[in-house]
Amino acid sequence: MSVVQSVDNVALLPAYLAAGTAVLVLLADLLVARGRVTLATAAVGAAATALGAVLVGAGGERRTFCVGPDCSYVFGGRAALVAGVVALLTLGVLVLSGPLLRAGQSPTGEYCFLLACSMTGGVVLGAAGDLITLIVALETLTLPLYVLVGLRRGSLASAEAAVTFFVVSVVATTLTLLGAALLYAATGGLHLGRIGAILADRPDLLDLPLTTAAVALVVLGLAFKVAAVPFHAWAPATYDGAPLPVAAYLSTASKLGGVVALLAVVQYALPADVTGPVLALLAVLTMTVGNLVALRQRRTVRLLAWSSVAQAGYILAPLGALALTAGRAADARTAAYAAAVTYAVFFVVLELAAFAAVVALRPAGADGGTVDDLRGAARRHPWRAAALGLALVGLAGLPPGLVGLFAKVTVVRSLLDGGAGWLAVVVALNAVIGLAYYLRLTAALWAAPAGAPAVVAVRARTVGVVLAVTTAAALVLGFAPQLVLDLAAR
Repeated sequence: MSVVQSVDNVALLPAYLAAGTAVLVLLADLLVARGRVTLATAAVGAAATALGAVLVGAGGERRTFCVGPDCSYVFGGRAALVAGVVALLTLGVLVLSGPLLRAGQSPTGEYCFLLACSMTGGVVLGAAGDLITLIVALETLTLPLYVLVGLRRGSLASAEAAVTFFVVSVVATTLTLLGAALLYAATGGLHLGRIGAILADRPDLLDLPLTTAAVALVVLGLAFKVAAVPFHAWAPATYDGAPLPVAAYLSTASKLGGVVALLAVVQYALPADVTGPVLALLAVLTMTVGNLVALRQRRTVRLLAWSSVAQAGYILAPLGALALTAGRAADARTAAYAAAVTYAVFFVVLELAAFAAVVALRPAGADGGTVDDLRGAARRHPWRAAALGLALVGLAGLPPGLVGLFAKVTVVRSLLDGGAGWLAVVVALNAVIGLAYYLRLTAALWAAPAGAPAVVAVRARTVGVVLAVTTAAALVLGFAPQLVLDLAAR
């Protein structure tokens, strides 16, 4: 009996654009051999990929590689959101990489090619409908980063970070693949929806040790990717040793990919009453450990890395409440999934903005330095310091960073609606702890440099203009969250 699969090339257009960008970067580097042309080719390709994702997503959900009702590639509103965000993050990182590449610390062709390959994995990941596509896309997103982390010439810290990241990621991938294989052995299905339906119809399968091991391995393997405690130790050392733009990509696109993969498995394949308690525990440990350790950090990138660990806990919190929403209306569960995606999207945008400001405040090609290196930065570069301050207060969830505030309120509201009031309290307490290091770093920007008078002489007009512009920008961005929440819920 022959089986005919449908192929929808329109649904695959964003993936074609991302993969085509990688090929064009290779050709530009080979034929033109000019760094600016190669970098411009990658940037144009990333922008085209984002535009293609928006256009395809606007046409409604499209499915391809389907056999009956099961499809391996489903491009809907959430997939378009993820693909567009990953492409724009790649574009932002390429812009940040200009000084690094001009300084000759990394080869332009290889650098842009690897970023384009990673972008391709992120674009496909959001539309993955089966375990094979999901894992392959996640690894396509991650594998180029092993090389990018160690691509800074003459840096021992960069090489050590690359080895650490490689070893930990290989272990995580092995666990995920083993869990997927055991899950296939237990259910006989690979498509996420089919696995979920089988486990719902056959609850006795959950009593088998084989199924229990499969679920545990898949969840724990993906927890490595989002740097959830206790699988987080690789993140601070890797971020600090990588070139600053690569660290920005690791803490944004790579983390978003891990969140999307974990969300897809939990939402469609694995039962919420099994994964919910595990994810709730991971969320509490992750946000608490991340915030407490961040309080002690003196290096800027390590502080942002531990902040990223804590933020992963906030993202996991709505997923941890799914066990309590299992018996409730479908709207409550959809709201939990949408809250996780929404928080992840706004976190990566604010995190990229923070890294961009750090890159702008540091010498070309330098690492992130220490918090003391940024003391008094507002006197020398008021606009750059204001951008970093706005990103930090956004991550903290304070006005005028309305985007970060909206994201935290969305998470807390989803927890309260799902009956997980205790977890909402933990999130609120950790948000208060996070204020300490976010505000400490923000205050350092306007503090007097070492040896200078206690009061920094900044003109009142400059302060007023900076505050007016940053507040206006925050108010403008405040209109975007509801659109993202609507897309995440589709």
